[in-house]
Amino acid sequence: MIELLILYELSKKVLTMYGISKEIHLMFSVLTTPSYGTIKPALTRLESAGFVKTQKTMTVGGRPSTYYSITAGGLNELKKLLLAPPQDNPVQFLTSSRIKLACADVLNNEEQIDLFRKLKVKAENILLDTQNILNNKKPEFFPKLVFDNLICEYKNFISLLEGFKNAGNN
Repeated sequence: MIELLILYELSKKVLTMYGISKEIHLMFSVLTTPSYGTIKPALTRLESAGFVKTQKTMTVGGRPSTYYSITAGGLNELKKLLLAPPQDNPVQFLTSSRIKLACADVLNNEEQIDLFRKLKVKAENILLDTQNILNNKKPEFFPKLVFDNLICEYKNFISLLEGFKNAGNN
């Protein structure tokens, strides 16, 4: 997911590693907070793959500074990451899906609708699994509250996806 976040921020402007970190924190801190120790190796991987290029400069104070920018291949990779099948792990699904939705503006209308469809199908499957647990297992009080809350969360998420899809169709 860190590669997606980096590529998304670089799709908007050229940034230093500090700038990338700052922009990710400003936009996504309620969903994730990657450290420099996560960002630096991801930038190295992205550069090695040809998705990011660097430009080294000297600041006015004489300190070296590295600026990162996205390549055409990086923009294609960003779209590929956004359109990749959703997380199978239900714990990670909502967060990774919300991040993808927040970055969906780089996709064209057809790609956005494809993303919304994929996420909705997965969300509906998780919702159904959760409802089956409640119906078949008859959990105790606290697990029941947790699963009831999860059902509400997934219903809200599905409504959000339907709203995005409808907005994309207009």
